[in-house]
Amino acid sequence: MINTENFEFEGTYHIFSHGNGKEMIFRETSNYQYFLEKLEKYILPVADIYAYCLMPNHFHLLVRFKSFKEIETEGEHQFLMKHFSNCLNAYSKAFNKVYNRKGALFLNTVKRKKVQDEKYLIKVLHYIHNNPINHGFVDQIVDWKHSSYNSYMNQDRPSKLYRSEIMQYFDILENFIAYHRSNVEYDFLSLE
Repeated sequence: MINTENFEFEGTYHIFSHGNGKEMIFRETSNYQYFLEKLEKYILPVADIYAYCLMPNHFHLLVRFKSFKEIETEGEHQFLMKHFSNCLNAYSKAFNKVYNRKGALFLNTVKRKKVQDEKYLIKVLHYIHNNPINHGFVDQIVDWKHSSYNSYMNQDRPSKLYRSEIMQYFDILENFIAYHRSNVEYDFLSLE
């Protein structure tokens, strides 16, 4: 079961949301790029993004929130949640305008699960990057262009992802690739 735990400064979370009903939230390549721009604008100021996967009707993020000393701890969830709300609202408004639609694009609640340990962190990373395979969109992770996996494959290229934190668990790129090709049981996940 996925909790909707409160966000906390310096906490790491698996965050995801679906389109309302069976609504597609990404219809064309430009939609994926625009969503990433909204993540950069609204989420990067408050969190480091470790991984993401954007699917036609949902998305997954693996993030670690930064520390904000000036915000009272009682208000940290609202402060951090507001950034996600602004991000999704900005994307939804533009999407609705382009496709001449009305109403909520995303489900009401941004689902989130706090990552409590390294084992769970690595399993969530595997789950996020393998999502296009699990849903039958591609046979190989590298073929899905709307996830952070390919950024990890191109370590020499600049990225806004916080890759170094994740790569410390794998030592070398070959270990990262081998882990993503392995079968991992998601006994703790019932996400979609």
